[in-house]
Amino acid sequence: MDPQAPVSLEAVNSKVMRRLLPFLLLMYVLAFLDRANIGFAQKALQHDTGLSNAAFAFGAGVFFVGYALFEVPSNILLHRVGARVWMCRIMVTWGLVSAAMCMVHTATAFYTLRFLLGVAEAGFFPGVIYYLTHWFPQTSRARAVGVFYFGAPLAFIFGSPLSGSLLQLHGAWGLTGWQWLFLVEGMLASAVGVLAFWYLDNRPENAGWLDAQEKATLRSALDEDARTASAHGPHRILAALVDRRVLLLSAIYLLIQMSVYGVIFYLPQQVAAFLGTSVGLRVGMVAALPWLCALAVTWYVPRRADRTGQHRRWAVALLVIAGLGIGVSGLAHSPAIGLIALCCAASGFIAAQPLFWTFPTRHLTGAAAAGGIALINSLGGLGGFIAPSLRTAAEHTFASTSAGLVVLGVSSLVAALMIGTLLRRDPAQSSDAFGHVMHRAR
Repeated sequence: MDPQAPVSLEAVNSKVMRRLLPFLLLMYVLAFLDRANIGFAQKALQHDTGLSNAAFAFGAGVFFVGYALFEVPSNILLHRVGARVWMCRIMVTWGLVSAAMCMVHTATAFYTLRFLLGVAEAGFFPGVIYYLTHWFPQTSRARAVGVFYFGAPLAFIFGSPLSGSLLQLHGAWGLTGWQWLFLVEGMLASAVGVLAFWYLDNRPENAGWLDAQEKATLRSALDEDARTASAHGPHRILAALVDRRVLLLSAIYLLIQMSVYGVIFYLPQQVAAFLGTSVGLRVGMVAALPWLCALAVTWYVPRRADRTGQHRRWAVALLVIAGLGIGVSGLAHSPAIGLIALCCAASGFIAAQPLFWTFPTRHLTGAAAAGGIALINSLGGLGGFIAPSLRTAAEHTFASTSAGLVVLGVSSLVAALMIGTLLRRDPAQSSDAFGHVMHRAR
């Protein structure tokens, strides 16, 4: 190749995506497994440890307290030391804590390790979102984040059968099935964390797999995005943490996460109830179906939104679909209708999130982006703490197993309403639309 020949930005984006996204995706799959595998372990864990439903709900949610407290410091450290060191640290420590869950025998130990798991994993997700802003300009960012979000459905497509199979190792080498579940999936995360240190590059300038012309093309596009964000958003970390728009986005993300985790933590048990059986390999296979649908929708919609610039409209539509799907899944008497509703719910709330993250990343840049993205994710992540207890409380208050899911569905609908109304006054929106028009014209 002629080193002076122009290189298209689309070609560079494709090359970066092929290099980084598969590995980041693997990391997210393992993160999601270690965060949500207690849904598979629930019945056996409660039977062996005597945990009540309320204690399990609190332990499932307390993860997000530790996660929220350390998100912002973690992302600021990532900004300073680089992704390769900090991502290695995050994955190794969270894998070890997750593996230690195999030793839980009391409620106190369960709460402690779930809290520490949140502390260990804090900064992973917002760190990757921030990391991607160093590699993908706004015109391709939703697509890149969308591929990263494949981690959630893939964790359930492949992780559900894996978790179901590990539960069936009950008695091997003196360990219960749920102990094998935590031990194996935790150690996998630590192993991949070690690989992250050798595989990831902090910025395009450090990438030996990009030539000089490719680096220049990518840097030009990223610098243009940074100038646009600097014109509209805060420049310093503290300013980003009190920015009105950042706080609004945090509230919206909290509602989205309430709907997500209120479903995820109980999905295996819900599918088992549909099938009239206990959680195992069969339930794991059927529970993968909603995530197959989510995978297809998350592949298509962010690409469509990047081409048209209609990220907000697509996000609203998907969250409405998610809210209705969650509610119907709780009210349905037919297993087929219930499963279809879960497919709609998973597709909606998974595919909407890559679109959501285009809002803060067009508003923030530099250290302000590291702090602001972490704050949004940490405050939003408290939805994962609220959701299990809210679902349990709603079911108890209304004496109905459907009430909790209806409440969670409403949270998704409120998030859609806020995006459709309160985010309309986006100072960067008009420039974003103009940028898409100019990009397509070029």
